[in-house]
Amino acid sequence: MTQVSMTAESRSDFGKGASRRLRRAGRIPAVIYGEGSELIHVSLPGHDLELALRKPRVVLEVQIPGGTRLTKPRDVQRDPVRLTLEHVDLVVITAGEASDRAAMAQAIHDAETAAAEAGMDPAAAVAAMEDAIAQGENPSDAAEHAVSDAEAKAEEYTEANRAAEAAEAAESSGA
Repeated sequence: MTQVSMTAESRSDFGKGASRRLRRAGRIPAVIYGEGSELIHVSLPGHDLELALRKPRVVLEVQIPGGTRLTKPRDVQRDPVRLTLEHVDLVVITAGEASDRAAMAQAIHDAETAAAEAGMDPAAAVAAMEDAIAQGENPSDAAEHAVSDAEAKAEEYTEANRAAEAAEAAESSGA
């Protein structure tokens, strides 16, 4: 499941010192914004947020004082050396958009699983699936044939490399 629930705490202290205090306490400063809503400054549980951000196309259901918001991460800032979370920008999304993100995440999972079973690189299968989706195909249909598409592309590259090697060999023997 790509929808993760979290409870946010409002924050009124801003600046470097306040953010460092939050991080020491295991919380990550964040802002929630979007069309038709005002900017909300919150802090989120650091460990839970780190785990949630590992999921593809994650939707965060954030409970804030005054209601619940469906959000997606827009910008994730990390420390360049330690790679720890520094700050997260979250954008408010609709339930329909959350459903689309869940379908895409499931399609990515299916493509990665099929590629692993076929002994292929999962990233190649996901790239083939995303190409098919960019051409207007349904995510679940694209996931079904992502492995065969990736294998076909790999075969094309192999044939192109063989042709280039043959041309190079013929050129060097004829010189």
